[in-house]
Amino acid sequence: MSLHSQYPAISDLKTRARARIPHFVWEYLDSATGVEATQKRNRQKLDQVLLNPSILHGEFDPDLSTTLLGQTHPLPIGIAPVGMSGLIWPGAEQMLARTAARENIPYTLSTVASQLPEDVGPHAGDHAWFQLYPPRDPGIRDDILSRARNAGFHTIVLTVDVPVASRRERQTRGGLTQPPKLTPRLAMQAAQCPAWLNGVRKTGMPRLRLMESYSDVKGTLPSNQHVGYLLRTSPDWDYFKSLRDVWDGPLIVKGIGNPDDAARLTDEGADAIWVSNHAGRQFDGGPATIETLPLVRAATPLPIIFDSGIEGGLDVLRALALGADFVMLGRAFHYGLAALGEQGASHVLDILRQDMISNMGQIGTRSLKELPGRLRVNS
Repeated sequence: MSLHSQYPAISDLKTRARARIPHFVWEYLDSATGVEATQKRNRQKLDQVLLNPSILHGEFDPDLSTTLLGQTHPLPIGIAPVGMSGLIWPGAEQMLARTAARENIPYTLSTVASQLPEDVGPHAGDHAWFQLYPPRDPGIRDDILSRARNAGFHTIVLTVDVPVASRRERQTRGGLTQPPKLTPRLAMQAAQCPAWLNGVRKTGMPRLRLMESYSDVKGTLPSNQHVGYLLRTSPDWDYFKSLRDVWDGPLIVKGIGNPDDAARLTDEGADAIWVSNHAGRQFDGGPATIETLPLVRAATPLPIIFDSGIEGGLDVLRALALGADFVMLGRAFHYGLAALGEQGASHVLDILRQDMISNMGQIGTRSLKELPGRLRVNS
C-alpha cells in the first residue's frame, strides 16, 4: 500500500505522530500561547482566501519551480526552524537536512536545535540556512556566525519576534524542562512510545548543545525560559546594523507583520523579509499572518517568505497569491518525522506538491506567477 493511500494529507501524519511521541513532546510541538486564538486565527483567515476556478485550459503540467536569493528550487517550499527538533524525533535535524539536500529546498537550523551546526551542516549540502536568536554578547554572536559559516550555512535568518519569553501554558503544563529530564510522570509517557524511546537511547536526551557551549548554567530550567533565553537579547535597529556589518551573506529577518518595519528593513540592507507570527507561539492578540502579508508586500520590493498556519498545498497557493515568494513549514515536517521517520519528511513534500498541482489545475494556472490573478476579490 502506498503512503498516499495511508496518509493522503498532513493531518493523517499528524494523527499518527501524536500516537508515536510522548504527551509532553506533543504539547511542545503542537501548542501555541494563551488560549491559542492566534493559532486558530491563522487557520480561519487562510480559509477565507478564495481562488476563482477556471476551465478549458487543456492538458496540464504546471511549473512549480521558483528562484529565491539566487537559488532555484523545484518547489516554493522550505523547512522552517523548530527548536529542539531532536526532542520531537531523535535525529530530526540530520534527517531534515538530508531531506533538504535530496529535494533541493532550504533547511533552517535553529540556534536552539539539539544538534550543533558542525554536525548538521554537511548533511544539507548547498541548502543550509541558520536561524539566529541574537546573543547579547557580540563575541558569542560572532563565534556562532563563524561556526555556522564553516559548517556550510550560507544564509542567516535573524528572528526578531521573540523579545521576551512567551507563556506557552500547554507546554508548561506538559512538564517539559531544559534540558529535558524524565521525571516518573514523563518516563511513564515515554514508555508508551517505544520507537521514540529507542531513538532517544541511541542519540541521548536532546540538549541545547550550541547554547550550552557558551554557558555554565547548571540544573534544569522551565522549557520556555531555557539557557537560550538567558544568553540572547531583544535586538534593536543598531543590533541589526551591526549584524549586517559582520555577515556578508544573505540576511533574512523573520517575524515581520508590520509594513513599516518591512520598509525600514529594506532601507537598512535586509535581503528578504519573513512574514510570521511564530505560528501563534509568542503573542495571542495579533492578526493572522495571511492578513498582514498583503500589507508587507506593498511595503517592500524584497523577496517575502511566509509561514504560520500552512497545512497543505492549497494554503501555499493562497500565500503565493497574496504576495509571498516562498513558504516555509515547521510543524508539518515534524509531524512527518514523528509519523514515519525520515521518509515522512519527504512524504510531506510530496503531499504538498500533489496538492498544489491539483488545485492549480482547478484554477487554471500553469505557473506560480499567475496565482494573484486568480484571487477572488470580495465586492
